[in-house]
Amino acid sequence: MQVLHSLPKFDYPDVIVGTETSDDAAVFRLRPDLAIVNTVDFFTPIVDDPYTFGQIAAANALSDVYAMGGEPKTALNIVCFPKGKMDMKVLGEVLKGGAEKAREAGVAVVGGHSIIDEEIKYGMAITGVIHPDRIIRNVGVQEGDALVLTKPLGTGIITTALKRRKAPKESFQQAVAAMLTLNNTASKIMLTYPVHACSDITGFGLLGHALEMASGSSVTLMLESGKLPLLRRAHRLAEKGYLTGGCKRNREYLKDKVTVDSSIREGVVEVAFDPQTSGGLLIALPQKYASKLVAELQANGLKAAAAIGYATSLQKAWVRLV
Repeated sequence: MQVLHSLPKFDYPDVIVGTETSDDAAVFRLRPDLAIVNTVDFFTPIVDDPYTFGQIAAANALSDVYAMGGEPKTALNIVCFPKGKMDMKVLGEVLKGGAEKAREAGVAVVGGHSIIDEEIKYGMAITGVIHPDRIIRNVGVQEGDALVLTKPLGTGIITTALKRRKAPKESFQQAVAAMLTLNNTASKIMLTYPVHACSDITGFGLLGHALEMASGSSVTLMLESGKLPLLRRAHRLAEKGYLTGGCKRNREYLKDKVTVDSSIREGVVEVAFDPQTSGGLLIALPQKYASKLVAELQANGLKAAAAIGYATSLQKAWVRLV
């Protein structure tokens, strides 16, 4: 973020959402009733199977468009591959996985770019469409709003345990299923409610993305630890030390911005800091709609969806885990 602050500003009247905020994607107006949504994401493998990795990377890249209430339309592949050190069939499976997930989303893969690198990396640049007056940003949370999360937490912890061959089979399968699930259904349902703000939970973890929503809205978000949907055994694996470097960086960055109740089990706290891949949507909306939204999400296959907290007037900390 410090690097971004030093970059020149682009003052274009049709840039509705740009780099000045921590929104999930950028939005550029083409005409009064149409804007495009742009986002990009790629990373190193988090699972062993290349096809599954490709699917997860694509679902993760698409998520930012869904978080803003947009409809993704096209994708460009971004590939780094160690030429001569790995069978090209591996790359083929990665690309196939990404293409299949894009097809599931109704998105056309129209090209891409590749470079030779020491380690395989894959992701997508996504272009979507949205009405300029119907953009859901990660700011705008109002005092009294309920907070609804659509997927379980703990993917970073479980995939870290997998790398050390310590992840239980059921936990791993549940984590992969969550990461493979597109946020399209959650987004479509969200758009039928008077939502004030939304963000998808990815690299900054639940607490980091909650901070962006809270600070941009001048409220405090109260997250109730006992209501967080957790992947099976995620908190126990965290207590055994299966933490990502990103989790530790999130803790360091957030230490003076969030408060954590001392009574909360340490593993649950770690899950709240844990970077997520292809995580769920965190939705802020009036309290009276929360239970109906959760019920509808669950009825449409998002069984882990839950109301996990609420917004209050601004307090000392932007975010409190209680």
